[in-house]
Amino acid sequence: MKIRYAEWIPNVSQTTEDRLKELLGLFHQLLLSTSGDVNEALEWMRYLDEQYHIFGPDMTLDMFVDSLKEMGLIEEDENALLKPTNKAIQNIRRDALLEMFRSLRKAPHGAHDTPHTGQGVERTQNTKPYHFGDSSSNIDFTQTFLNAQKRILKDLTPDVVDRPPDALDIHEDDIEIYETEHVTSCATVLMIDLSHSMILYGEDRITPAKKVALALSELIKTKFPKDQLYVVTFGDDAKLITVSELPFLEVGPYHTNTRAGLRLARQLLKRSGNVNKQIFMVTDGKPSAIFEENGRLYKNSFGLDPKIVNKTLDEAVACRREKVTISTFMVARDPYLINFVEELTKSNKGRAYYSGLNDLGQFVFVDYVRNRKKKFPGSRD
Repeated sequence: MKIRYAEWIPNVSQTTEDRLKELLGLFHQLLLSTSGDVNEALEWMRYLDEQYHIFGPDMTLDMFVDSLKEMGLIEEDENALLKPTNKAIQNIRRDALLEMFRSLRKAPHGAHDTPHTGQGVERTQNTKPYHFGDSSSNIDFTQTFLNAQKRILKDLTPDVVDRPPDALDIHEDDIEIYETEHVTSCATVLMIDLSHSMILYGEDRITPAKKVALALSELIKTKFPKDQLYVVTFGDDAKLITVSELPFLEVGPYHTNTRAGLRLARQLLKRSGNVNKQIFMVTDGKPSAIFEENGRLYKNSFGLDPKIVNKTLDEAVACRREKVTISTFMVARDPYLINFVEELTKSNKGRAYYSGLNDLGQFVFVDYVRNRKKKFPGSRD
């Protein structure tokens, strides 16, 4: 990720509280970039203060550290080294989510509702006449009583207008019920490439990928608690990790075993039991490794090796047969990567996007919210 620096112009009218809020946001970003290394993040803040006086006239780095401890964001481990607390990690997820949604353009709303009404579990504000088989729990009693009163008054003759009936006689035609929307749950696997190329050439590609994963996990936890999110990292091999491990991810001297990542993702989704299943794969490189039948890691970093590509495409086809859609987000323009992803997308009938690092979150979230709508025969994306 390329960063453009400019001269820091302090806001003299800024309150201490506002400055602390901005510094917390910067600290969260640095904590994510340093894979959770509090001391390294604070050293970066010390450097920035020496260059641009980010703490202002009424605060120092030591005072900021004390504030972090008071807020329960950092603590000392058994070796007296500072480490982030669970509260800090939760704040990073929240900040990542807010940042992603601020970057979203107008897009479909979430909540897994569909454009179809019928027998569902989520009420809308609209009502409709009752039909045999509709759930009685969705009756709009206020409108039903009004309909009955209107019908009775309409049927009254002039000589009994002043003597309305003692009991309200409700007919079936009077009953109105709330319309409902179909709502669905979804299982999602977010695959993150940890191969060495994710930090090569002076471009940080792993931090935006981690930020997207953190934001997505926070979205699901707060907005869609019935959903399942799995995070799978892949390099030489694939591994399932917890959301709490996300801020601490680091790339390694790995090749790109896309096949292993897809296979693990497919196995996880198969056990999830959800009707709607999808894989989001964030990668910057073509597949360059697979495991052979004897367990040996076969590697080839030059071009597109047919042996590796074909085995990986076989896994994409297996995903398609199990109704698992793969959405690939490319964070590089490597011709070999683009050629491979085109073939993978055809094999899986999935989706592929080239997304610049600054737009990665926007693409993922627009696609996540859209894909979660339940598909009906004849429906279109």
